[in-house]
Amino acid sequence: MKALALFLLASPLAGQWTYQVVNTYPHDREAFTQGLEYRNGFLYEGTGLHGRSSLRKVKLETGIVLQKLSLPPQFFGEGISVVGDRIVQLTWQSETGFVWGLQDFKLQRQFTYRGEGWGLTTDGRHLYFSDGTDEIRVLDSQTLAETRRIRVRENGRPLKDLNELEWVEGEILANVWQTDRIVKINPLTGRVTGSIDLTGILPWPERAGADVLNGIAYDAAGKRLFVTGKLWPKLFHIRLVKK
Repeated sequence: MKALALFLLASPLAGQWTYQVVNTYPHDREAFTQGLEYRNGFLYEGTGLHGRSSLRKVKLETGIVLQKLSLPPQFFGEGISVVGDRIVQLTWQSETGFVWGLQDFKLQRQFTYRGEGWGLTTDGRHLYFSDGTDEIRVLDSQTLAETRRIRVRENGRPLKDLNELEWVEGEILANVWQTDRIVKINPLTGRVTGSIDLTGILPWPERAGADVLNGIAYDAAGKRLFVTGKLWPKLFHIRLVKK
């Protein structure tokens, strides 16, 4: 179900944050963004909807789609993550995932899982997989076998509807579905350590025909984080501002 950039400090952040827009880039308004990654100067994007789901390589500065693979119409594409020379992609309710070659987008394998697929990210060794509940599944990035689950808690209470995920400086950032909010999650404890309020990031006049905020990509070398939404005309690079 279920892409801007943030400047983050190396130490864990806690508390309430808002944002400052550093730069704005064009984004395909036909892209129902489900997953977003930044690698080697390009964005990789997974999109959803039956008959419109795809995997894309996108030029950040122009929003031009340089490479595109369309999923079979029975699949509703979800989160993606780049692991080495592979792209792992989830689907929503088909209990099926795909592994594509990073360079050629050729299918390397399919895999299965129980339940829904929502967001996906990686720390390089593990994949972190959200499914709409208050749990994040942890998979071995090579075998794709589940190794454990993280129970996400905010102020001691379960937090569900975690959507697109991104690994940023040792923590997981997650869109909260149907909100303009991103939370920071400790991957060991599941505790929410910070909340980022992105209210107003896409002005209301431009929200006509757009869906929810969804999509986070981090440029680790440049310390930039990018975010956008489903069917949004823009993608933003932002800096965090403490409330």
